[in-house]
Amino acid sequence: MSSTEILKNIVELNRSGEQIGIYSVCSANRFVLEAAMLEAKENNSPLLIEATCNQVNQDGGYTNMTPADFQAYIAEVAKSVDYDTNQLILGGDHLGPNPWKHLSSADAMEKAMVLVEAYVKAGFTKIHLDASMSCADDEVPLSSETIAKRAAIMCQAAERVSLAQQKPYYVIGTEVPVPGGAQEDLEELQVTSTIDLADTIHTHRVLFSNLGIDDAFDRVIGVVVQPGVEFDHSSVIEYDPVKAKELKSVIHQFSGMVFEAHSTDYQSQSCLSHLVRDHFAILKVGPGLTFAFREAVFALSYIEDEWIEPEKRSNIRDVLEQTMVNNPKYWEGYYHGNEQDKMFARKFSFSDRSRYYWNHTDIEASLKVLIQNLTTSPAPYPLISQYMSAQYVALRKGEIINDPAVFLRERIRSEIKMYAQACNQFSVI
Repeated sequence: MSSTEILKNIVELNRSGEQIGIYSVCSANRFVLEAAMLEAKENNSPLLIEATCNQVNQDGGYTNMTPADFQAYIAEVAKSVDYDTNQLILGGDHLGPNPWKHLSSADAMEKAMVLVEAYVKAGFTKIHLDASMSCADDEVPLSSETIAKRAAIMCQAAERVSLAQQKPYYVIGTEVPVPGGAQEDLEELQVTSTIDLADTIHTHRVLFSNLGIDDAFDRVIGVVVQPGVEFDHSSVIEYDPVKAKELKSVIHQFSGMVFEAHSTDYQSQSCLSHLVRDHFAILKVGPGLTFAFREAVFALSYIEDEWIEPEKRSNIRDVLEQTMVNNPKYWEGYYHGNEQDKMFARKFSFSDRSRYYWNHTDIEASLKVLIQNLTTSPAPYPLISQYMSAQYVALRKGEIINDPAVFLRERIRSEIKMYAQACNQFSVI
């Protein structure tokens, strides 16, 4: 079954009332990717991995990878954990002019078309078209017609370079607030109205048709909506099925589509399951997984402090903090308050802006020392019990070995397992 057939099958099963969905891993963190692949391998399930336009683009993005580079990187990680790439689906998230919104709309859209073409050429088969952001010469906010027209133009570019035997599937729409977690403290979110949903779908359908790409619109499998879930630095708004009842009730009016829910990080197992049941069949997760990775790294560093001689320690918590302070680009617009507040947020915020720093050379070197220290001198059981109790239990049961890299991946997998359970990934194929 091809990647597009897998997606279509999941959508059809969910629309028919099955508790079936797919989670989307939105991260380039190697430990996160390895953990996701190991979980999918154990479940014999498909795996959807997505990159955003800011993360991966023709100019490199903040990962310094083009779409082709990212595809090659994912293939290399898959090979390292013996994961069958036949069940791997690559997606592009929020593809549009956002990285170039400081330019005129004409120039930004030229860049956006090159972006989408690069993703499709590299084998990405799930494409989220998002032109909702205003460019330098645009009105704020953009009209639904302008957003849909630009999405259609990008889709037309994607169709031009796509292979006949593997035409991409598309997702339209966007969520509020901005991707990646809210920047301010949360109170309550407005669930997308059925009127706005219908307008988004109708407007896109018309604008796609105007460009002669009705066939591509037939491959729109998802609409991004706000189901009423979000997180900020220290709190989470959980899914309330009652508030989304009206939205859920109208999905069958739109042939072949399900909802795509963004910012599902930190939702409970019950909330995730209810989302899938209510036709939010595509669950996006990213910061929640790198947050789990950061938690595990810190836990290992506490073990290291108790077990390894001071002069040999990685001091990774200090290295991370100093690197973030010296390079504030990825957090200073998000973390506010006094110095203590900002220091706390850099380490522990749910929005996990530290995820942008793990590929910094100093931090990579420090993490390597941490792992090497606890590989050469494995931590004693009492310390593992103290700082990584879940991994301690698995270790005592003989399910895992005493290896710091394994502990890191297992902590991340504990989060992914909730998504696999909610999506019933054990019975998709």
